[in-house]
Amino acid sequence: MAQPLARRRAAAALLITALLVPLAACGDSDGEKDAGASPQGGADSAPGAELTVLAAASLTNVFRTAGAAYEKSHPGTKITFSFAGSQELVAQVKQGAPADALVTADTKSMDGVKGETGTPTVIAKNRLVIATVEGNPKKIDELKDLGDPRLKVVLAAPEVPAGKYSEKILDAQQITVKPVSQEPNVRAVLSKVELGEADAGLVYKTDARSAPDKVDAVAIPDAQNAIAEYPAAALKDSRNAEAATAFVAWLAGPEGQKILQDAGFQKP
Repeated sequence: MAQPLARRRAAAALLITALLVPLAACGDSDGEKDAGASPQGGADSAPGAELTVLAAASLTNVFRTAGAAYEKSHPGTKITFSFAGSQELVAQVKQGAPADALVTADTKSMDGVKGETGTPTVIAKNRLVIATVEGNPKKIDELKDLGDPRLKVVLAAPEVPAGKYSEKILDAQQITVKPVSQEPNVRAVLSKVELGEADAGLVYKTDARSAPDKVDAVAIPDAQNAIAEYPAAALKDSRNAEAATAFVAWLAGPEGQKILQDAGFQKP
């Protein structure tokens, strides 16, 4: 059994290495602490460390900003992010990928690895919007318009949090949509619309906001919408558990919250 486990861990390490998106800064020290400890406090006095954070694709832009801000206020720390669909991140954790913290776009995904993490903290919330080609040439005004069979609609795959939320709100309104494709993460949905390969897609409000010159966003009323929650937690197998826990605490604190909310995320 040892050899297959070793091969799985080696494969996971190669996978995450290929996905890593580095940010500028450097650090070479690390700290050890129980990852199950409460993430409250201690962020300002966190030890320097090289952290790898697995994060939901919808956090790509804001976490690059947050990572740079954290490194600036915590000399000696370097944060490297790996962005993907939450279901992919969970699979990496289960395969033993070397990482320090996990942030998903739904609580169900985080619950799937509760034995591998400390206590999660919800750091932000989000809502869905309809992303359309710039200028909204198809005149899409509301959710039910997506049921028009003449439209090319793209959705996130059902196993992806954004796909689950999309399915939930469409089913609740009894709207049948036959997507031209189902993407592995919400950023891929946004990209399809940006490139004109789809007339519309369901994405998070913050995704549409990140591409104001490429897509238009059609709001979905709260009564027809779903709230996405983003839990964050340090991983128990982290070699830098104290620093990872401190980063999660910082995301939930005033500076991290300002960056998240400036990017359009809602308060947790």
